[in-house]
Amino acid sequence: MTLLYDFYDLALYLLLYSFLGWAAEAGYYAVTRRKFCNRGVVALPLVLSYGFTFVLLLLLLPTLAGRPVLSFLATMVMSSVVERIGDHFFQRVGPKIRWNQERSRLLSGTGKGLLSSALVAGIYYLAYLIIHPVLMAGVLLVPEPLRHIVVIACFTLTALDFAAVFYAVRTGDASHYEQRLAESSQGKLAGRIYNSVWKRLRKAYPGLEEGPGKEKETYTFARGLCWDKLVWVFLLSALLGDIIETFWCGLVDGEWMNRSSVLYGPFSFVWGLGAVVLTVALQGLAEKNDRYVFAAGFVVGGAYEYLCSVFTELVFGTVFWDYSDMPLNIGGRTNVLFCFFWGVLAVVWIKMIYPPMSKGIESLPALAGKVATWAVVFVMACNALLTSAAMLRYSTRPIQPEPANAFEEFIDRRYSDQRMEERWPNMVVSEPAQP
Repeated sequence: MTLLYDFYDLALYLLLYSFLGWAAEAGYYAVTRRKFCNRGVVALPLVLSYGFTFVLLLLLLPTLAGRPVLSFLATMVMSSVVERIGDHFFQRVGPKIRWNQERSRLLSGTGKGLLSSALVAGIYYLAYLIIHPVLMAGVLLVPEPLRHIVVIACFTLTALDFAAVFYAVRTGDASHYEQRLAESSQGKLAGRIYNSVWKRLRKAYPGLEEGPGKEKETYTFARGLCWDKLVWVFLLSALLGDIIETFWCGLVDGEWMNRSSVLYGPFSFVWGLGAVVLTVALQGLAEKNDRYVFAAGFVVGGAYEYLCSVFTELVFGTVFWDYSDMPLNIGGRTNVLFCFFWGVLAVVWIKMIYPPMSKGIESLPALAGKVATWAVVFVMACNALLTSAAMLRYSTRPIQPEPANAFEEFIDRRYSDQRMEERWPNMVVSEPAQP
């Protein structure tokens, strides 16, 4: 299960394919509608959903070499799921506005039917087979330090611009643009920045409209599928998943061991993030027959488990599970049996567990819920960062026994190999991470 790309490679390809997707989309609309169309939210010519899809394909498809049918199906699933999650994310960025749905996407298969999804997958797959080798050869000609500088600069600009867009849509809406423009005409810097962002948004999204009416209504904490709701879904599912997995391994395998993803607390991030992915990806199927939910959960869950395995190996150089000895496995990272379990879990989650959980979260007091949400985010982020540092040090200690700085010395003292192996007895270092 050797990975072919490092972090900077993947980041650079994310940017390149985001640009190529943006260019293809702009060209498509220029030819078919004879007008310039910019779907990117950021100022840079990037549509990130294309980039994220290609990065996932670069991680997934090499492990499926020689299996074209399975590769095509995996591409179809990946492109549809990324587009759906991306749409949901950008719709939640600005709750006071809504986007004109008339403008269809060049490569959007989500919700368009099986034939459209297959067409999208075909375009992605051909790009992977034909365009990527040429692009990779060109990238390798660029000196590595220069590639790193380009990646850092582009991501910094993207983050700053996205922060500006986020602030603008959170503090106003399209109907107030002219009013804000008049008020800030005397020259306040913040006002000029605000209006420049809205001017760009209205130019890029001519269908931008004023949000829902301003009538007063009772505020409900975490209403709908929002950030607050997903934080609590993640936390509760991570806790519940750790408990279930611990008892399952103890009762079935006769071996009681820690199944947590972090150093402190019984929280399995794989389960927590899986619940968030299933919630976002399958919410539109909540009212449909169970077989549709099962089929979607089968493929989405399998793809998610596969990518979790790739992520831990890419970032930490560790392997937490390996199904290579099981029949019908996919690169040792998942298998058909567990995909079946994911399908069953999707039905149980969407139909039975999530609805009452959602109502319970919404019943929290508004102020207390907000404070508790951010407290949870802060604590879990610190827990995850400390865990990541300990894992990285664990994987580099075989080739660099002596700590390089005071922080590594602290990690070595507090989280020795013995403690890490007691915490995660199944963890295996795939290849020692380079310092």
